[in-house]
Amino acid sequence: MRLLLKIAVGLLVPVIVGWLAIPPLWAYWWARHKPNFRQAAVTRGDIISMINSTGTVQPVLNIQVGAFVSGPIQTVYVDFNAKVKKGQVLAEVDPLIYKAQRDQAEAALVCADANLLQAEAKAEQARREWERAQSLLPMKAIADTDYDLDKANYESARATVAVCKATIQQSKAALDLAKTNVDYTVIRAPVDGVIIDRKVDPGQTVVAAYQTPELFKVAPDMEKRMFIFASVDEADIGLVREAKLRRQPVMFTVDAYPNDLFHGTVFDVRLNPTTTQNVVTYPVVVESSNADLKLLPGMTASLSFQIDKHENVLRVPNAALRFFPKLAQVRSEDRPLLEGNDDPPAEDDAHSTDVQRSAPEKAEAGRNRNRRHVWIKDGELLQTVEITLGLSDNKYSEVLGGALAAGQSVVTGVAPLP
Repeated sequence: MRLLLKIAVGLLVPVIVGWLAIPPLWAYWWARHKPNFRQAAVTRGDIISMINSTGTVQPVLNIQVGAFVSGPIQTVYVDFNAKVKKGQVLAEVDPLIYKAQRDQAEAALVCADANLLQAEAKAEQARREWERAQSLLPMKAIADTDYDLDKANYESARATVAVCKATIQQSKAALDLAKTNVDYTVIRAPVDGVIIDRKVDPGQTVVAAYQTPELFKVAPDMEKRMFIFASVDEADIGLVREAKLRRQPVMFTVDAYPNDLFHGTVFDVRLNPTTTQNVVTYPVVVESSNADLKLLPGMTASLSFQIDKHENVLRVPNAALRFFPKLAQVRSEDRPLLEGNDDPPAEDDAHSTDVQRSAPEKAEAGRNRNRRHVWIKDGELLQTVEITLGLSDNKYSEVLGGALAAGQSVVTGVAPLP
């Protein structure tokens, strides 16, 4: 009997000890393995929505100065970066041939004037003979053939005078052309500006037979303003056009001055698209002041277009919008929201679904995409809160509606177990 009692006690003691040890062991295991949710506070602050792009700095005007006449460059008076005034001489083409043509045209004009004098004298003589024939014809003192000859001579003399006058006009036009060609041998600045490119040297021959050779590039008003030509994706061009109407600012940097932040405005959104590997972009022109001449032609600019700015609004971290808990971490009443969403859909499947949607479905999805859910702690589990989003930036999204308040914490992720 005592043996049975000892056996029973020996079996019962471990059971009792194990039973008493289960609660603390379970508590320890749960404390070690329960999810450690990362949380972030719902705050109030400013939200600035931006669209980023790259562009190239260029002058507002880039005037190409060429040569209208051909010949060797005799003299170059300016160099790179030279500031020039309108009408200032930049270079000269050897004018020897064109001055000879001018002298030839002047001589031809003098000859035409002399021919006119000679023709007028002959016309005057023919007029007098014609008038004498008219007075003799009634008296039958002249033959009819002589009368007709005098008349024809007079008419011919008058025509010769007219031809000589026309020749004088042609000679004057040829002289004007020759003088103009001589003037064209002097290359002048068309506007005030800066020489940003010089493509000729003294002795170099330019040929203007088929196209105008480019000698200089002049950029006016570089110290006043510059343009930045950016390429914006078709998905963002609508927002940029709206930002232009609201005169939203544009901020950008250049590699030459990485610590300087430049400001500008959208000057123009052009309608000529560029397609590169099925990616459609539109050129957007940004205007910026350049009083200190830091912005130089050809610089690469990294631009941020400010689409909109909302001040002192309720905002939630974007990480909270991307967090999806597991079913076991969620209250039972909120689990239907996650049914089928334990694993996010593959990117290809999501793209395929979007392609298969009709246009009304896509529009409706676009209108409803601002209705989202975030998660807050409810004891050891999570509770969902539906919110309506407004403006977003790279860190926060504006909360337009929903049961969230400033200072409340939302779940942004799960920390790894130690």
